[in-house]
Parts: sequence; C-alpha cells; structure tokens
Amino acid sequence: MTYHFHHDWFFAIFLFCTALVFANVIHFVLFRLLRRKEAKEAHLGWGLQRHLGAPSRAVFFITCVLIALPVVPRLPDKLQDLLNQIFVMALIAVLGWFAVGCVYVLQNVFLRRYDLAAENNIQARRVHTQFQLFRRMVISFVIVIDLGALLWSFHDPRIWHYGTGLLASAGVASLILATAAKSTAANFLAGLQIAITEPIRIDDVVVVQGEWGRIEEITSAYVVIKIWDLRRLIVPLSYFIENSFQNWSREQTDIMGTAFLYVDYSVPVEELRVELDRIVHASPLWDQKVCGLQVTNLSERTMELRCLMSSHNSSQNFDLRCLVREKMTAFLQKNYPDAFPTTRFSDLSNSPVDSSAAQPS
Repeated sequence: MTYHFHHDWFFAIFLFCTALVFANVIHFVLFRLLRRKEAKEAHLGWGLQRHLGAPSRAVFFITCVLIALPVVPRLPDKLQDLLNQIFVMALIAVLGWFAVGCVYVLQNVFLRRYDLAAENNIQARRVHTQFQLFRRMVISFVIVIDLGALLWSFHDPRIWHYGTGLLASAGVASLILATAAKSTAANFLAGLQIAITEPIRIDDVVVVQGEWGRIEEITSAYVVIKIWDLRRLIVPLSYFIENSFQNWSREQTDIMGTAFLYVDYSVPVEELRVELDRIVHASPLWDQKVCGLQVTNLSERTMELRCLMSSHNSSQNFDLRCLVREKMTAFLQKNYPDAFPTTRFSDLSNSPVDSSAAQPS
C-alpha cells in the first residue's frame, strides 16, 4: 500500500515536472524564433519579449498543468476540484496579463511608423498622444473583463451572478465614482477631450505657469512636463482644458525669437544690421527664413534695437538668441566702445544768469 502511495505521488511529481519542462521548451522555441526575426528586421521593435515573455510562459505552464491534472491518480474529488479551480483562476489572471501585454505590443506595432525624433513630427506626436490615452482605457476595460471572468469561473451560480453584475453595473459604478471623486472624473473626461481636440501632444513645447518645458508623459490623471533644467512639473489634465497656456509647437516646430540691444543714439544702425546678417547666416542654428534688425523704441537715453531670427525649433532658437547677444555685444565693444548707454551731464557754469534774479530786492 505504501509502495503504491509513493508510486502515485512520484508519478504526480513526474507529470508536474514534465509540464514545467514542456511549457518552457515551447516558450523557448517560440520566442527564440521571434527574437531572430526581430534581430533581422531591427526596425520592428514590437517588444514581444518585454511585454509577452513572462505572461506567455505562465500561460504555457498553467495550460500544461491543467492538461496533466486529470491524469494524477488517487486524488480526492474535492481536492481535484479545488486544484482545478485554482489553476483555472490562475489561467484567467495570466490571460488578462497576456492581453495587457498584447495591448502594448499593438501600440508598438502601430507607432513604429511615427518617429518622435523626426524633424517634422507633428503627426507622430498626435498619434503617440492618442495611443497613450486610449491604451490606458483599453487596459482598464481588460481588467474589468478579467475580474468578471474570474467570478464566472466559480461553479456557484450566486458568484456567476456577481460576475455578471460586475459588468452590468459598470455604468452605475461610473456615475457613483464621478459623484464621489469629481476631480478624478474631470481628469478622465479631460483626457478624452485632449485625445480628440489635441491641445497638447507628446513632445510639445509648452509654457505652463511660467515654466518652459516639453510634454514628457500624458497619463489618465495628469501631465508630466520636463522642464529645461530637468525638473518635472506635474499638472492635472483638467488644467489644460480650463486654463490658458502657451504651446510653441501646436502646428509646427518653427519659431522666431528676439534679442534686444540698448545702445546710444550715435550707433550706426545699418552697420549693426550687416553684422547681424553675418552672424546669423554663418550659424547652423538658423533655418534661413527670417533675419532682421529694427529700431523698436526710443527713450531719452537709449535706442532699442530688436534682432529677429528664426529656427527649426525652440531649443535651437534659444541657442541662436544667446549667440546673437554675445556676438553683437562683442562687435559693439570692439568697434563702438562709446556706443553703450551713457548718462550725460551739461556744464551750466558758463550759462548766462538772469540779471533780475542777481539784483537785490
């Protein structure tokens, strides 16, 4: 009797190990072929191993265990039902995990044609932004379906009812959550509106609350703005619907910038205009569109000169403006050192004095 008992459990352990090895062999062969295909076609970038490697391994393993479980001898019916229920629930959970990974893979498949690093990337930023928002919505839907399937896996009709109710009451639950958490609901609706109307996109250059930066990430609740000095500004989604902000790359990345000079009236403007043309034309930061110098204001002491130049994007334009300020100042220092704003005093010692004021009363 003892011999048969040990023999049965040895057979059960053998089946378990066989299922483990078989699942790993299938997983290894399949993903090795996929990795070879990705290596040959480097532009694919689907992320199959990263997003589907672990969940697919779990699916293969649990499937093999479920196939081998009925063959295990001398298991009590209750124990076999319990084990079967546990592995079925585990399979449903990892299938949900696998479905979430598929969402990421599909996103990579659709987005690989839209490169954010391209010079004209407006369409790419639009598509990336929409996919990020819709991806989160689809994943939320997959999680709800997976939870309902977990409840349906039980043999108790009452729990089936709960599983059906979980999906049927999703609309009512949404209304309750919207009432209880107005800010969360507002951000969720703002995310839908942003995905459709596109006031901002991934990699847009924006000025929010006086901070210049790029849109780094758009979540279902907030937007992450990468400031030029590597700080991160976290802004609720609803802010971009309810408040004004600057978007420097809404339609195109081209932008114009200015550099102001405050000089004396004695400076020859035409010579400064020629020098500005020489500086800007020699710089690779200029996009060869706009370059000019104008007298934009006069005061009792200074003359205001505006140097206007254009670039392909705001980062290049900022560097070009700094270059123009530096070079133009050096030109003035070398050629017109007395042309910087000065304060004039007039000597009144030799001026005629009112004779009536000089006579004593």
